[in-house]
Amino acid sequence: MKNRQQYLSIRKVMLMFCALSTVIGFAQNNWSTSIPGKEMKELVYKVVDGDTLKMQLYSPDNWTSAKNYPTIIFFFGGGWNGGSLDQFRDQAGYFASRGMVTVLADYRVKSRHGTTPYESVKDAKSAVRFLKEKASKLQIDSTKIVASGGSAGGHLAAAVAVLPGVDETTDNLDIDTKVGAVILYNAVVDNGPGTGGFQHERMGDNWLTISPIHHIEKGAPPTLVFLGDQDKIIPVSVAHEYKSKMEAVGSTCNVFIYEGQGHGFFNRKKNTDEYYRKTTIEADKFLNALGYITGNPTIE
Repeated sequence: MKNRQQYLSIRKVMLMFCALSTVIGFAQNNWSTSIPGKEMKELVYKVVDGDTLKMQLYSPDNWTSAKNYPTIIFFFGGGWNGGSLDQFRDQAGYFASRGMVTVLADYRVKSRHGTTPYESVKDAKSAVRFLKEKASKLQIDSTKIVASGGSAGGHLAAAVAVLPGVDETTDNLDIDTKVGAVILYNAVVDNGPGTGGFQHERMGDNWLTISPIHHIEKGAPPTLVFLGDQDKIIPVSVAHEYKSKMEAVGSTCNVFIYEGQGHGFFNRKKNTDEYYRKTTIEADKFLNALGYITGNPTIE
């Protein structure tokens, strides 16, 4: 009986991996690989265990050297196994046009680096610390950094905002990873046991240290959550629980559930960009309400 239970547990995890890989693979076929008319700056933010990690930055339209800008950093999805910086390139281009420095951050994943989700979280935190440390040089307003991402990348965005640990020992830990706001696209926020938790067994005995929903405390930054009601990886109940826990500590959490939509619905698809547009407009309104950008959404 015990062996059968172990088999079923392993089979369940494998099926979830397959579902996630299928969704991510479909989305990748439709991601933008460039932003017309915008110059990209590539920077090395970390070298660890022989791996060089980079981030790509876009300056805001009408850039001037006389001010610092609100900034949004995007982390791609892929189950901590793979993924591409291109996933959020469209969003990066849009928010650069709205007056923000936009950042696409690479991080270690299993397929390329043989790593675990713990290393991915460490890299995301290192990336935010890098932006804060270089804020003056990069003309970043370090009090207005937004962490964003999809699926496992959403996990990283939530992690930098609320997890008290899981840091790279070589980081300057005097620099915190607090951010001004968080935007989550069908994000993994629960790694605990039970139906709502994602890949709990993979996290091992230290799962609690890496599960964002279990670390929401007073002062958690305003958060925006997007999720499809047909997502087979992230239950809708998890999004509502996240909102409840945020509000219980006095923090804002806006949740948008999209009917009939599955995992990765927010990316541009071959035949439609409907949900890319809808989520981008809501993200624009969210950042406008926080005073990070001004004016009405300009998405076409």
